[in-house]
Amino acid sequence: MATGTRAHAFLRALRTRTRVGFTRVRTGVLQAFQMTVASVGAYLIAEQLLGHHGPIFAATAALVSLGFAKGGLRYRRVLEVSIGCTLGIAVGDALIHVLGTGVWQAGVVLMTSILLARFLDNGTLFTTQMGLQSVLVVLLPPSQDGVFARSTDAVVGGLCALAMAYFVPTDPRRQPREDLRRLVEQFSRVLREAGRAVEDYDSTAAWLALVRARQTQPLVDSVTTGLKASLEIARASPLYRSRRAEVEEIEHSIHYLDLAVRNSRVLARRLASVLNHVTLSDEAVVSLTGALDDLADAVTTLGNALAVASPGSRESYLRQARNELADVAGRLLPREMGVRTMEGETLVLDMRPMVVDLLEAAGMTHEEARAQMPPLEGWDRA
Repeated sequence: MATGTRAHAFLRALRTRTRVGFTRVRTGVLQAFQMTVASVGAYLIAEQLLGHHGPIFAATAALVSLGFAKGGLRYRRVLEVSIGCTLGIAVGDALIHVLGTGVWQAGVVLMTSILLARFLDNGTLFTTQMGLQSVLVVLLPPSQDGVFARSTDAVVGGLCALAMAYFVPTDPRRQPREDLRRLVEQFSRVLREAGRAVEDYDSTAAWLALVRARQTQPLVDSVTTGLKASLEIARASPLYRSRRAEVEEIEHSIHYLDLAVRNSRVLARRLASVLNHVTLSDEAVVSLTGALDDLADAVTTLGNALAVASPGSRESYLRQARNELADVAGRLLPREMGVRTMEGETLVLDMRPMVVDLLEAAGMTHEEARAQMPPLEGWDRA
């Protein structure tokens, strides 16, 4: 029995890894094409146009400059690695011209390159590439084409990498949409679990919702990091410059979606405390559960709007999300929801700013979003 269970677990893990592997392959096809074309192109340019013999450093510089990396500032990263490669090779070429080749010379070159890299820049990639390329120059046989031929090859490779990243970039909208889909899916589950916790009057379920809400932060960070690279591509590349407004729209929505997710953590933590210490009326339980479920539906609709490619479909989803959120907003009055205790009122008060943030994420201004909230007794603002 135990053997069968382990075999089943192994097969399930194998299927998962295979599926994830194929997903990585599918999403990495364009970057693999970029790396291949840039490396082979740099080699041919250095060999055929410059007349260098076996310009392996041209291909290497192009390859490492375009290497697979998620997030970050893509053009800056390519430029940083290209300069690191070129400087490392130049330092190596210069020092072996003076010191000769050997093990101790390799140590001197590597130490010098690393310290120079730290002086010029604090980037890890820059330091690593500069040190690696310099030590390779010392350990490999001298070039037949002159002292700084390999440095020239590295410049060619870096320029080919930059040209490929500039003229054949990845779609700047794809990665943010994938990250958004995962974030919205988790956010919606947090709200639904909070609703179930109220319905079942289960403080443990509320704590589990809080745990899930806290686990959304890496997703938020992933979206934010990916958007930096996407905005860089949309602003710089002629191929996707017309998509800049769309990426900036996603950035605007993510800012307010992040605020709403943070508010959901406050709500879940408060909910666990309330369910532990206070008895809510049956009317309050029904109305709070319904509001949280409807809010989860609205978040899903908003996620569909931000993830869809068609402008017409996106606007349709946004309009639907605004309507659904406005409907929830109009119900967020403690007394009308049957809430009679101060602790229960805090739950409603915690939901109000979250709905305002979501309305702003869906395209409303702050004033328009606040106007959807019914005024509280004794308050002049939502």
